[in-house]
Amino acid sequence: MSDPTPLPDLPVTFRPGHTRAVLLTAGVVIFLVISGIALLLENLGPGSRLSFIVTGALIFWFLAQLARVKVVADRSGVTVVNIVSKRRLAWAEILRVNLRTGDPWVFLDLSDGTSLPALGIQPGIAKQRAIADARTLRALAEAHSAPSALPHEPRS
Repeated sequence: MSDPTPLPDLPVTFRPGHTRAVLLTAGVVIFLVISGIALLLENLGPGSRLSFIVTGALIFWFLAQLARVKVVADRSGVTVVNIVSKRRLAWAEILRVNLRTGDPWVFLDLSDGTSLPALGIQPGIAKQRAIADARTLRALAEAHSAPSALPHEPRS
């Protein structure tokens, strides 16, 4: 058996750092290129120039939404911020933290029988970092989950 994962000081934020940097850099470059083209083309009217710039801004906004994903763990629970949603979970709601081979990101098995993707931990560019983050989140979930207050009664 491996050594237990040391618990970090809370709060802790998990983000796909390399992916975030790539997305934000690409967004800035795309916005600047499209805006530059709009300003350099002499036969474009003000409305056409504006539509180029707005298109560049929308592309940047979309890439920024992709880059905002994160998982924040604190003493009372976990906040999962995905592309278009944000969900707050108490520690007791998280039954298991999964990152299996081939998974695009971590999945949280919840007490209501559902599974929640946590895009803030993804093994895309930095696989070892994602594995370490998943182990840390799993150790935090296990450490903060309250055991059942009622003992299991044998069935007759």
